[in-house]
Amino acid sequence: MAARRRVAVVLSGSGVKDGSEIHEAVSAIIALDRAGYEVVFTAPDVDQAATVDHLSGQPAEGERRNVLRESARIARGEIRPLSRLRPEDYDAVVFPGGFGAATNRCSFAEEGASCGVLPEIEKLVRRASDDGKPIAAMCIAPVILARCLGNGVRLTIGTDRGTASALEKMGAVHVDCPVDSSVVDETRRVVTTPAYMLANGPAQVMAGAESLVRELGRLLESA
Repeated sequence: MAARRRVAVVLSGSGVKDGSEIHEAVSAIIALDRAGYEVVFTAPDVDQAATVDHLSGQPAEGERRNVLRESARIARGEIRPLSRLRPEDYDAVVFPGGFGAATNRCSFAEEGASCGVLPEIEKLVRRASDDGKPIAAMCIAPVILARCLGNGVRLTIGTDRGTASALEKMGAVHVDCPVDSSVVDETRRVVTTPAYMLANGPAQVMAGAESLVRELGRLLESA
């Protein structure tokens, strides 16, 4: 029996306001599992840029959390530091959204189109792209691909013109997209879906995740 294709799911903590959006991460995981892929969880071993009390929505003053340790909650403990992820460990990459994508993986939340990307994340994106491995991103996470790949890469964050304009300033081409669909850049082998940039609830997020995984699989099969 042939080995299952492996997909690296890159997390950024646990919680929409300061880490990975949990509905998006879980939807991607379920869609990948249903499609027969082996999920390889990974996250950078760094402190979160901020910690938010998700009950009050306010900053948790004086509280520090580690991205890898918080991500391990979603991964049920089976996760490796991004620094230890090797190219042979994965056939494709998925980035769920959540505010941590714009704070812990890059600085988009503070710096917009002039943002930087965590070096380990940029290395992963560029290596996967150079190797022709498909890369997928949900919600706000496509800003990472815009910054790392630029140069006309086709992406979506849904229909928000402010965020779309920032993507375009980074060299990407933004394509409006409904919540239950995805945008594919066939040449750059990139798939993106709006998720909670448009979704009204987890069912819509799941529909987008299923579309994303279908397109990711098609790119994998075309390799």
